[in-house]
Amino acid sequence: MFRRLFVAVFAVWAWLASAILIVPAETIFPPGLRIGLEPPVDMKPSTRFPGFEDTERNALIAILDLPASVYRDLENSAFSLNQQGLDQLKRESFPFENGIGFLISGIAQQNGAKIYRWSLLAMGIGPSVPNLTMLVNVEVPESALSVYSDAVVRKALASVTFRPAPIQEQLGMLPFTLGDLSGFQVMQVTPTGTVFLADNPSNDNQRKPFMIVSIDRGGAPEAADREQFARNLLTNAPVPELSIQSSEPMRIGGAPGHEIRANGKGPAGDPVSLVQWVRFSPGDFLRVIGVSPAEKWDQAFGRFRAVRDGITLR
Repeated sequence: MFRRLFVAVFAVWAWLASAILIVPAETIFPPGLRIGLEPPVDMKPSTRFPGFEDTERNALIAILDLPASVYRDLENSAFSLNQQGLDQLKRESFPFENGIGFLISGIAQQNGAKIYRWSLLAMGIGPSVPNLTMLVNVEVPESALSVYSDAVVRKALASVTFRPAPIQEQLGMLPFTLGDLSGFQVMQVTPTGTVFLADNPSNDNQRKPFMIVSIDRGGAPEAADREQFARNLLTNAPVPELSIQSSEPMRIGGAPGHEIRANGKGPAGDPVSLVQWVRFSPGDFLRVIGVSPAEKWDQAFGRFRAVRDGITLR
């Protein structure tokens, strides 16, 4: 299960590896990630996944920057009785540069050859790296063990360090750009192409507007199907008890689109208003959601529209 989950998340992150950031301590951060380390010996930044690899020796270090919500499942998997079919399985606490985690190591068989594996699992602690689960996977074939020994791998894993989310770097990797933010601040960018915007976020618990901008594959090529497509999307909007007030086709950025306005309930049962715009392009669609406390809707709607109109596809 642990191996299957690694492969699944591995594929999601493969598109990230296009650049690197090097800091004076020789720590290297794969693009868009909050996790970096000092790669050993001949390992170079990978062009296939977020991490490092020695292509001649088929050794690799894959780094996964995940939300905190997945930590418990990964921990349960890591401590399951049948861990990846590994021989000489070892589980231990492991300190690294920015904290302490669990290190799972062992030997697997792959196409008749021995593969040595290490997996370091930990959570980010502190306000600079909130909502972070880290998983670093290392694979070294037996033929490369003289270069990437257990001691060498452990030294690399001990150098793991965190940085605050590189928001501008992450924005630069998206398939769209944001122009006019209309006073909103970018709070989070996900590797799947979603941006969360908040209105002057603070800890005062005051109800404030927020936005979600995302892009995804698919859509509705035929005009007759677009309203139903937009309505279906609305079922996973972050607002319960939605009641649609209007639904109509419109042009958005020169492309066919659809607008839905609705009312619903906030986390405390307070009334909120929502607008969803879907802009259709061949093969994909852009989705913009704006949510505001009902009493602030008149002011918020114009700002939502300004953000929408400032979005440009790359």
